[in-house]
Formats: sequence, C-alpha cells, structure tokens
Amino acid sequence: MADFLVKRDDLRQTRIAATDVPAIESGQALLRVDSFGLTANNVTYAVMGEAMSYWDFFPAAEGWGRVPMWGFAEVERSEVEGVEPGTRLYGYLPPSTHLAVTPVKVAGGGFADGSPHRAQLPSAYHRFLATGGDPFYRAETEAMQMLLRPLFFTSFLIDDQLADEGLTERGPVLLSSASSKTAIAAAFLLAQRQGVELVGLTSPRSAEFVAGLGIYGRTVTYDAIDSLDAGPATFVDFSGDGGLRREIHSHFGDDLVHSMAVGVTHWEEFGSESGGELPGPRPTFFFAPTRIVKRAEDWGRIGLEQRTADAWHPFCDWAGGWLEQVPGQGLEGARDAYLDVLEGRVDPKTAHVISL
Repeated sequence: MADFLVKRDDLRQTRIAATDVPAIESGQALLRVDSFGLTANNVTYAVMGEAMSYWDFFPAAEGWGRVPMWGFAEVERSEVEGVEPGTRLYGYLPPSTHLAVTPVKVAGGGFADGSPHRAQLPSAYHRFLATGGDPFYRAETEAMQMLLRPLFFTSFLIDDQLADEGLTERGPVLLSSASSKTAIAAAFLLAQRQGVELVGLTSPRSAEFVAGLGIYGRTVTYDAIDSLDAGPATFVDFSGDGGLRREIHSHFGDDLVHSMAVGVTHWEEFGSESGGELPGPRPTFFFAPTRIVKRAEDWGRIGLEQRTADAWHPFCDWAGGWLEQVPGQGLEGARDAYLDVLEGRVDPKTAHVISL
C-alpha cells in the first residue's frame, strides 16, 4: 500500500510513503482505490484541514495528512453481508492505494463508513454509492463525476440557498474566482433562474475564459471593482482572499445584502484582510453538509440525490464541451497535479484525473 502525504503545516511539502495493506476484521471491507479527480477543491480541503477537520477523515502519521479526494474504488475484500467484492463505488477517498472501511447502513451494495474515528465528522462525507443504483452514474462520464460532481453538489446547494432566502431577487449576485469550477457550476444553475443578474469577478488572466462561458451577465476583473454599480448586491466568495472581501464590503457598504464565504482558491491570501470591522453584513461561511441535512429533512435523502442528479446531467453535458481532462498516473502523478494546482500552474479549462 502507498499513501500520498502532505505536511499539514507546510502544504508545499509532500512525500509518498509505503505502508502495509490494512488487515480487515469481521464487519470491515477493504477498498482498492481506482481513480480520483484533483482540482482546487482539494486544495481547499488542505487549507481548511485543521479548521474543518478534513485531515481527520483519513488519519496519517503525526504532522502529515492525506488530502481527501473524490473518485471511484472497488471492494477488494469484504467481511460484511451485502457488500460484495468487485462492487464499484463512488465516494470520498484518500490519495492512497487502499482504504479499510466499516460499512453500516448497507443498501443496494453501497454503505456509509461507520469507522469509529469518523463518528464526530460530517455524515455527508461518509457515504459510498454503488454505481449500479446511483442516479448520477453514467459509465462514459466517470471522469466528469470525479472532477465536478462534488463541486456541483456544493454549487447546487448554494444556488438552492440563495433562491430559498430570496437573495437572487435583491440585486446582482457577485461570484469571486469566477473561473473556478464550483463558481462556474453555481453560475450555470443561477443563470437558469428568471431575472438573476450574475457578475463574475476574476483575474485579468482569466477574464476572456470567464466571459466566453456565456453564463455570467458581466465579467469584472479584480482591479475594476470600483466600476460596479452601487446598490443592493449579494457576494459569494470562492476566493477566500481577505483583501478582496474587504474591497467588496467597502464598495457596497450597508447595501451589501449578504456575504457568503465558500472556498479558498486564493489560498495564500486566505485571512489576509487588514484588521477592523468589515462594512456591511458579517460574512457567513457556507458549509455544504449543514445544507444537506436541511434538504435531506425537507425532501428525504433519496429526493435530494434525485433533484441534484436531475440538475447534474445537463450541466455535465454542457461542461463536457469545454473542460479538458489532464490524465495522471499513480501517486506520483497525484503529487505533481496537486502541486500544479496549489501553485496555480493550471489553466481554468483543465482539470486532473488520476488513475492508480
């Protein structure tokens, strides 16, 4: 077995470590990781690893962490009734060749991981879905699912919350890091709603790409924030750039209706804003698992998954027209892709797919 590890206090330090394949006991199963996607979303998991307990899903040696990935695995061995060897699963995986799990709530060949160390962690990340009964799954779009499905799920929940709270009707919705995959998916969904004005905030380097997507009503570069009209607006921040957040809050002041903090694509500027109170509303951190719990209560878990899948397939078809997949092989390929994303050496229209 091998693991790709990141130094928790210095995200640029990495290593690949060889360990023993876990021995499973009664009530456990061993998964062989097959493939996963790697985007800025995974860097967010690393940046927020301590604050949001992302490191705790896949424990590693002291001081090191395994950055969570989304992808596919197969059941290699099983000591659990209903979890059959050879079952292909989609879920939250480590950048490792194998993972031992404790399946609970087994249904349709899929299950939740009931490993004791997960007990206090958000349940939204525990589920492994068997491809045979997964409404999202199409064999020909596996790569797109690894790359964009987890981001899309977050975007679906953001779109849902903004509409549910009436924020799409109170002036333009501004999305920072508009070239990021999560922002693009949120904009795609918001653009389907009647009368929503979308403004994509981005770097001069990505402005042409963002404008060319055709989903933002207007593209504004970070050095032109002052060109935005005064009046009510909602800010959805995917960048995590404290300086940008202060600039937006200062520009709109009390007219800013809502400020939602989602990601940290500008991870080196995370928390960089100068001291003092921000003008306007206090930024509210968007945590997808909290919204999942609410909508699962409203619609049922199956209902939530079906609604999201129904929205996913048109988005997947559309994104397939511009997203370029960059293949990588093995954990060495995962390390190279991770460092490229971490250092911003990627084109917004590309994303990495790693096969083990």
